[in-house]
Amino acid sequence: MWQKTLFMNTNYYAILMAGGVGSRFWPVSTTEFPKQFHDMLGAGSTLIQKTFSRLSQVIPAENIFILTNERYNDLVLEQLPMVKQEQVLLEPAMRNTAPCILYASLKIQKLNPNAVMVVAPSDHWIEDEAEFATNLQQCFDFCQNENALLTLGIQPTFPNTGFGYIEYDKSDSNPIKKVNQFREKPDYETAKSFLEAGNFLWNGGIFIWSVKSITDAFSLFQPQMTALFEKGNESYNTASEKEFIETNYATAENVSIDYAVMEKAQNVYVLPATFDWNDLGTWGQLHEKIDKDENNNGVINAKVILENASNNIIRSDADKIIVIDGLHDYIIVDKEGVLMIYPKSKEQDIKRITGLANNL
Repeated sequence: MWQKTLFMNTNYYAILMAGGVGSRFWPVSTTEFPKQFHDMLGAGSTLIQKTFSRLSQVIPAENIFILTNERYNDLVLEQLPMVKQEQVLLEPAMRNTAPCILYASLKIQKLNPNAVMVVAPSDHWIEDEAEFATNLQQCFDFCQNENALLTLGIQPTFPNTGFGYIEYDKSDSNPIKKVNQFREKPDYETAKSFLEAGNFLWNGGIFIWSVKSITDAFSLFQPQMTALFEKGNESYNTASEKEFIETNYATAENVSIDYAVMEKAQNVYVLPATFDWNDLGTWGQLHEKIDKDENNNGVINAKVILENASNNIIRSDADKIIVIDGLHDYIIVDKEGVLMIYPKSKEQDIKRITGLANNL
């Protein structure tokens, strides 16, 4: 069992990805106040606070960098008061995950060329934090000694069509396995075949590598993007960094780390995670994680009177009484000027409804 030590490895770094909007959690998650800054489960901490705390069990707090859109700078500093401004890397434009990871990697490389780092989303839910720390330490140990691009794969529990999958080498008996290929989000029958095959994992978007391995991979597969950001090497970690990023960042290609690097590289490995995981991507996934009554209704913050109601998720910011009769499998969210009563079966359409609501 992993135990926290008094002396953390100063070569360990983290990039905490906190720039997303989480539009499928509308009306709670909005462009002005995305889901990572909310206490989505009523647990007493926001998702970004939980993630920072979890990472800081293994990584020195001063080595955790938060990547976010510049509009969320104040939210980050307010919710993570232990973080200094220079740890918050601000994206002046949304360019997906590859440019911001390269930017952060070059900044870290200048600070410490021996760094090994984890890239982690800020809005996932992991309950067994000790097991997460054990897995992360295992990954760090591997990446310190190998030229490897490593990802933590999530053991699939059902044929989910909303996640990408990682196919690993079935013949590999090592704990950390060679990746054969990344697979796009499948249809239901394909997802079923993945589970039956036994060597497919969900792609949870958690990556571990040495700073040398990832910058070498960018140089090989994204030479144009690398040339763009290497122009800023002299300015990183200085007063001129902000000006360089504001001038150049928006010219980078809009591309994910998966497409830009991971799907092209040959030195990709995966550790099947042994901790529980939920990406909290939809109201339905949130419903899975919260306590339910005998009729499988999940309630956050609200006081409720429920009759002939089942399988609903009910959330209110205000301490108000909500009365429901005759509703089954619905999302009921009361948030300031919005009341949403929407079938769980159509939760993927909430992103579209958000756009319609913004035009009212």
